[in-house]
Amino acid sequence: MRHLIALSALLLAAPGVARTPPAHIQTAPVQADPAFTARAQELLSVISGTSSYESYFSPGFQAAVPKAKFAPVNVQIAAMGGKLLAVEEVKLITPFSGTVRVRAEKGILVFQLVVDPAEPHQVSGLRFTGLEPQEKTLAEVTGAIGKLHGTTGYAFARLGSGKPELTLSHNPDQRLAVGSAFKLVILAELIRVTNKGERKWDDLVTLDGRPLPGGGYTAKPKGAQVSLRELATQMISVSDNSATDILLATLGREKVEAMMRTVGVAHDPRNVPFLGTLEAFKLKWLQEGALADKYEALDDKAQRKMLAGEIASADMAPLLRMAGVPRLPSRIGTIEWFFSSSDLIRVMDWLRRNTEGERGKDARAVLSKNSGIAVDKAQYPWVGFKGGSEPGVINLTLLLQGKDGAWYAAAASWNDTAAPVEDMRFASLIAALVKFAGPAN
Repeated sequence: MRHLIALSALLLAAPGVARTPPAHIQTAPVQADPAFTARAQELLSVISGTSSYESYFSPGFQAAVPKAKFAPVNVQIAAMGGKLLAVEEVKLITPFSGTVRVRAEKGILVFQLVVDPAEPHQVSGLRFTGLEPQEKTLAEVTGAIGKLHGTTGYAFARLGSGKPELTLSHNPDQRLAVGSAFKLVILAELIRVTNKGERKWDDLVTLDGRPLPGGGYTAKPKGAQVSLRELATQMISVSDNSATDILLATLGREKVEAMMRTVGVAHDPRNVPFLGTLEAFKLKWLQEGALADKYEALDDKAQRKMLAGEIASADMAPLLRMAGVPRLPSRIGTIEWFFSSSDLIRVMDWLRRNTEGERGKDARAVLSKNSGIAVDKAQYPWVGFKGGSEPGVINLTLLLQGKDGAWYAAAASWNDTAAPVEDMRFASLIAALVKFAGPAN
C-alpha cells in the first residue's frame, strides 16, 4: 500500500535553506532582499503554471529537478491547494531564504524558498513542506471533514486505566479500509511474543527466497538475515511492504488473526484470512480481477488454500510492470483491511499498556520513529504513528502523550469507492483536529 511516510514530504528539492542561527546568539532582524520578495510573489504564478520554469529557476535547480519531473509534481501541489489567492506570510532565515506560506482555497501551502544572491536572482531551492488547514476552530475542522466526498470516520480519546474515553467522534464504529494501518496488528503480535520471551528483538530471520512486494528486502538474496527489530522499524516507519510480508510469515497469519481479538478489533469476515501486501496486490490487479472474483466467492478455508496455492504461484511480473498503484480505487470494500476508528484506538491503547517501562523501549522506539503528520511537539512531546493509503483510502492513527502527561489516541479514515481521496488535505484536517481536541497549549 502507498503510505504517508511523512506528510510534510519533500516534493521538490534543490540546495537546502540556510540554518537558523543558534538561539543563544543574538542577531539583528533579517530584512528580505527585494529579489527574494519578488520571487516569493512570483511563486503563485509558478505553481499555477503561468510563469516560465526556465526563467524562474537557476541552472543548478533545473539540473537537479528537470522540467519533466517538476511539472507533474507541481500539478499535484496546485490541485492540493485549489485556487491560489495570495502570499499569506514570509518568515525569513536570511535575506535570500525563508518560508513562504501561500493562501489557497483549500488551505495554506507552505514552501521553503532559496533565491540566488547573484543576478539574475533565480530560485536555487524550492521545497514543499505541507498543507496547513484554513480552519481555525474545532467546529470548522469537523464541519470540513463532514463535507468530504465518500465516507469518513474518526475518534479522539483520552486513555487511562479503563476503557478509552472517546471525547470526540464521528462514525467511530464504522469499519473502513485503512491501508497500511493494518501493520499495527503485526507489531502488536511481535510485542506479545517478545514480552513473553518467545522471541527477542534482535533475533534474526533468514530470508527464504519467496517473492516479495516492493521494499528494501525485495532484492535481498535467499539466505540473507535480518533482525526482527529492523523489520519492524521499516514496516512502521516507512511502511516497507517487503518487511511486512516477512514479519507476517515469520509470526504466522493465524497468530496475527488471533491478535486482532486480543487488541480489541471487532470481528469483520473480510479480515480473515489476514492478507499480506503482495497477496492483496495480486488479488486487486492481476488477471483483470478474475482472481479477486474467485477469491471473494470462497469460504475461509478455501481462501486460505487459494492464497497458499494459486495466489502464491501467480506471476507477479505484471505488477512489476505497473507504473505505481493505479489512480482509481480498486475493490477497497472487499480486498483490504477493515478497522473502525474505535478499533484502532483500542489497538493503540493496547500498545501503550504493553510497552510501559524498560521492556517497552524497543517497541516505542519503532512506533515513534515517524510522527506521520504535523503534530505540535510542545503539545504532544511523544507521538506514535501509523497510517496508510491507496486510491480511495487514507487512514491516520496516532498514540499521543500530552504535555500534561496524559495519554491520548486518535484515528481517522476516509474512503471513497469511486474516486481518489485527497491525502494531504485530510492529513491537515486531522492534524488540526488533534490540536483542538487535545490538551490546551
